[in-house]
Amino acid sequence: MHSADFSGDVPPNAYGEDVESVLIDEATLQARIREMAHATSERFRDAPDDLILVCVLKGAVFFITDFARALDVPTQVEFMAVSSYGNATSSSGVVRILKDLDRDIAGRDVVIVEDIIDSGLTLSWLMKNLRNRNPRSLSVVTLLRKPDAVKVTIEQMADVGFDIPNEFVVGYGLDFAERYRDLPYVGTLRKSVYE
Repeated sequence: MHSADFSGDVPPNAYGEDVESVLIDEATLQARIREMAHATSERFRDAPDDLILVCVLKGAVFFITDFARALDVPTQVEFMAVSSYGNATSSSGVVRILKDLDRDIAGRDVVIVEDIIDSGLTLSWLMKNLRNRNPRSLSVVTLLRKPDAVKVTIEQMADVGFDIPNEFVVGYGLDFAERYRDLPYVGTLRKSVYE
């Protein structure tokens, strides 16, 4: 895991002055994702079946795409959509399944691929839900984690890309009111955008 403790100039983007700073640039993201994929590949090198990656929509879609392509073990990708945010900037803790898995995961090695762990409440709920489906193994990789915001212990945490400050971040799949996902980096928004 790496700490994101740097900021950079904001490159031109479609959102004008909305982005205040770049927290993690594109090259740094991609290098760390390759490291995480290598570690995951090593963990599942001798698995009896294809590794099932569960993408938590919508935020993790950019991450899982690059992560899955960097793995060198056979994988199958599943999608789940759960929500505890709405249009807010912090988790409500009330979780709803918006889209469930399309397959049975009993007896399979499953890795939940998350974009960010904020409070951890949604992920904790999701872990319990998937554990009840009897996978062979269940673990989590997340691109970002806010250690100062986490309210619950997440067991089976296999890998964390970056620990970041407890700020609202966007880009690389992360949004505010469905905007900014398409930015190729992780950045912070000007407070005037969301307050």
